[in-house]
Amino acid sequence: MKLDKKKEIVEELHDKFSRSRIVILTDYKGLDVISINSLRRQLREADVEFKVVKNTLLTRACEGTEAELIKDSFVGPTAVAISYEDPVAPAKVLTEFAKDNQKLEIKSAVLRGKVLGFDSVKALASLPSRDVLLGQVLSAMNGVPTSFVRVLSAVPQQFLNVLTAIKDQKEQEAA
Repeated sequence: MKLDKKKEIVEELHDKFSRSRIVILTDYKGLDVISINSLRRQLREADVEFKVVKNTLLTRACEGTEAELIKDSFVGPTAVAISYEDPVAPAKVLTEFAKDNQKLEIKSAVLRGKVLGFDSVKALASLPSRDVLLGQVLSAMNGVPTSFVRVLSAVPQQFLNVLTAIKDQKEQEAA
């Protein structure tokens, strides 16, 4: 590979690392072409980039980014999954794929400046997606005002019931 091409790859990867929400390193040794293509397709559907890059280029590209925290994991065959939006999506796809294909190994990940191991990535994968979490928050936010309005509307209703009972009592005493 020519030096100009390597510089271009390093600059492109550095930009991707800078914009990423999560970077997950995997060891793909032993996977056949069909399995890797299947994994790439699943990750692409989840809007996740999956690249196989030389470790020396990864080391240079990660300088000055959060991915620099995991540069010690750039050993052996390394593939990088990068997500710019949802940090849960690549974790879900990779852990599900790793269940069926024992040869795929999740080395480490970095999420918002924190290094994650396999167990942390697996825990991240068990979280609901961003859309589901937003729906749950919206539901909770909607439930509080609804209950508050019911409580406030019950006060005048109860007051009216008390006045009606007093009126009925007075009418019975007068009769």
